[in-house]
Parts: sequence; structure tokens; C-alpha cells
Amino acid sequence: MNPLDPFVVEVIRHGLSAAAEEMSLVMTRSARSPLLREAGDLSSAITDAAGGLVGQGRDIPIHLGAMAYTVPELLKAWPADRFAEGDAVIYNLGALGGNHLNDVKVVRPVFVAGRIVAFAISLAHWPDVGGTWPGSYLAQAVDTFQEAMRIPPMPIVSAAGVNPHVLTFILANVRDPVSCEGDLMAQVAATQVAERRIRELCERHGTEVFLATLARLHDLSEAEMRAAILDLPDGSYEGEDFLDDGGPGGAPARIHVRIDIHGDEASFDLSGSCDRVPNFCNTTPFIARSALAYAARILSGRDMQQNAGALRPLRITTRPGSVFEPGWNAPVAAGNHETSMRIVDAVFKAMERVIPDRLSAGGPATSGLLAFAEPRPGDTWRMLYEVHGGGEGARHDRPGSPATRVHLTNTSNTPVEVIEANYAIRIEQQSIRRGSGGAGRHAGGDGVVRSYRVLAPEMWLTSCVERSLVPPYGLAGGAPGLPFRVTLLREGAASVVPGKCNMVLRQGDLVTMESCGGGGFGPAEPA
Repeated sequence: MNPLDPFVVEVIRHGLSAAAEEMSLVMTRSARSPLLREAGDLSSAITDAAGGLVGQGRDIPIHLGAMAYTVPELLKAWPADRFAEGDAVIYNLGALGGNHLNDVKVVRPVFVAGRIVAFAISLAHWPDVGGTWPGSYLAQAVDTFQEAMRIPPMPIVSAAGVNPHVLTFILANVRDPVSCEGDLMAQVAATQVAERRIRELCERHGTEVFLATLARLHDLSEAEMRAAILDLPDGSYEGEDFLDDGGPGGAPARIHVRIDIHGDEASFDLSGSCDRVPNFCNTTPFIARSALAYAARILSGRDMQQNAGALRPLRITTRPGSVFEPGWNAPVAAGNHETSMRIVDAVFKAMERVIPDRLSAGGPATSGLLAFAEPRPGDTWRMLYEVHGGGEGARHDRPGSPATRVHLTNTSNTPVEVIEANYAIRIEQQSIRRGSGGAGRHAGGDGVVRSYRVLAPEMWLTSCVERSLVPPYGLAGGAPGLPFRVTLLREGAASVVPGKCNMVLRQGDLVTMESCGGGGFGPAEPA
């Protein structure tokens, strides 16, 4: 075959990215849940035939990093020769390159001339996947079976259409089957769009050129990552951060990373982190790898495309029995977006003295989750999954931004009008939490305040908030930001809502979330 035209490589690369972007657009326009329509808690990706990531939407980094392992692990349980043209499978098992059970994946192989040339993956956070508590987050779960329904790879679609038996089984095990079906059909449609776009690329440029380009993209990203690592000084660096709780006696739980840089390769060792924690903040090794892949991109200082090739120079170690390798039956609902963030902060602290100009001080590295579940007539539920940003950490050259999200999350808040039109909730305050950012040469950004008045006879609440005891840290001598705070006002009496809990609210209760401020950068100038 003739050498690849570099212009064709770029055209195909952008075509893959555009296809993944279109998948996400289909989801946001077609899904039924506000969590997907408004907040955008979803991600789209395209892999080569072996499962190597080659295209992704501008979605959620923690999802996209884990998708680098999704298809390779799936193919161990569902070999490629079991797929036929028109098939798609659905599953949510964390052991198969996955996240927590709420992140449900639909994976479709793309056939051209009778062979698989790529896979399309649509990941969506379902607001409820069954389990003990509405919303599928049980703070003190002892195992994963209390969290949600576990879906092994199942054939949801074939050339004949949707598999009614699988669909019936799934809808029988969720609390809001109407929304669930709408979200699932949106995922199926998203993978169909990717299938069309990939076939168009093969028709336009030739299948062999398409396949050779995918291999070339991996090599280009590998070379870019190796060049970025070479720019960092060789050495060993250690950093740590802490979950608010989950350690011995309920103390903060340690997250530790050791980074070894030698030439154009880097290793990240998480084995010094805490053991499996007695709540839902454990996570899978794939989420740990995703967080470290993201952190490596930040350390590189380059806006490189994240694909399978960029992972080749990285060596990542976890420890069996730890919070990052807790066993297949461990509860993991919160680890997806809480424990993963602690990895990034530990990496930042490890490299604080080496590349301070590339790092931000601590920010709202938490989902800041308040999930409301409203019982409805007919024994169904309506779920509101609310995530909250806060103050960004300051940098060496500027203050932190207020009311934003950082690192591995990339979701939006649900508009007040959507909440009040769809739920028995009234938003009574939405404002900036003035003065919550940490002081410094550059101050941290301010958090936000949002208050929810319960109008229904009862409402089931889940809180999943980090940075409520261990505040966002300052860098280079900057002060920490104020921590998250959630309060409940009931019949005139105020109380603090724990950062991780499940409780039933009454009509008239007012829940107020005050998100954290970002840490400052550098010592404050004398007054």
C-alpha cells in the first residue's frame, strides 16, 4: 500500500471526532431524562476493531478514559465472532472495563464488507438502575448488589430490531421505566449514527486506508506523549490527598501516588493508597487508569488527542484489596466521580514544585451530588440528579473562576425552569457563595449556593459530596477554600446533612447546598 497521505489522516481523524460529537448530540436531543438532556451526563467514543480508542466527543474525561478499556474487556466475555451486522449489546458491569453501575453502555460493532472495522460506544448515566435506594446510590452499601441491577453483556439490538425480551427485563428492574426506555433508545440511535459515519469514511477513502489511519493515529499519539514526558525531569515524585472519610475509625482515607519518570516513560503507582473503604467510594482499576491518563495529559502541557497510543508510555499500578482494586463485589457508585478526583489532586501535589505553571490549586473536585427521588402515582418514581460546581483553584497567572467544574467532570446544572416544571421542588436561592475562595497572590474562585424547597409529601434524598471535611488546597503557599456544606431546614431548625447519606425529606423541608471555594495560589500580599 502507498504511504498514507498526512492530509487524509487528518481528515479521517476529524471525521471520527465529528462522528462521536454527533453521537452525543443525538443523545442530548433524544434522551428523556433531564440528567442527559440538560446536564449532559453522557459520553460517546469510537474504537478500532481491537477496542483501541480513536475518536471521542467533548464529553466527560472520566468516562472517556475508561472507554479505552471498554471494548478490549468486552471482547473477553463476548468474542468478536459472536457479533453479526446490526447487533448491539448493553451492559454496565464494572469488571468489563467499566465504571459504576449507573453508567450503562451500548456497544455496536461497525461492519464493512463483512468484517468489523470499528466499534461505537454510547455511555449514559441512568438516573436509576434499581437497587436498594431510589437513584441507585446507597451511601453505606456493603456490596455492589445493594447498589443497582447488574447487567452482563446482553443483545439489545439485532438486524431485526430491538430485542423485546432484554428490554422487558431491564424495564422491570428500574423505578422510572418510561424515562429509562427513552434514554436507552437514544443510545441505540447514537450508535447507529456512528455506524453510518464510519461507513461513509470507508467508502470515501477506502477501507484499507481507513484501517491504516487508525493504526497511524495511535502511533502519532504515542510519539506525542513520549515527547511530552521527555520534557519532564527524570525522578521520583510522591503526592497524597484524602477522601473525607472511609479510613480507620471514620478518619479521612489516604490516596497516594508515586510517579517515576525515566526518559520517555512514566509510571504511576497507587498501591500506597488506603484499603477498600466501607462505603460507596471504592472504584474500579479502569477508573483509576482513566484518572491517571487525564493527569498525564495535564502534566504534558499539550492539547493532545487521547487515544490508545497515548497510553503506551504509561505504566499504572494498583493493589488488590485497595480502594482502586476492591474486588468485583465492592460498592463503587461514588468512586467514579469522587475517588478518581483524589487521584488527580494527589498527582498535582506530587508535581507542585516541578511544573507549578501547569497546575491549578484545589477546586470543586467532586460531583457535589444531591439526588432527589420523588414517588409518583402508579408506583413509579421521578429522579432529579443534581451536580454542583464550585470555585476553581487559582493558577500562577490568574485567580480561579467562580461557579465551575474542574478535571474529570464536564456536566451542566439543570436549569431552574426545568426542575420546577418537572418536579415538586421550588428553587428558592441560586447565587454565588461570596468569600468562599482561598486567599493568595491569586485568590481561588467562589462557590455557589442553591436551595431546594420540597413541595411533595415526601422526597428521598442522596448526598454524595467530597471536600466537605478536607477543603480544596492552596498551591505555592495559597490558602485553602471553604469546604462544601449541605444543610437541612425543617420546621425552623437547621441541621447539617452529611456528605454521604440517604434520607427521606418531608414536605416543606429546605435543603441548601453551599459548594466549596477554590484554593489560592501563592502567599497573599501583605495588606
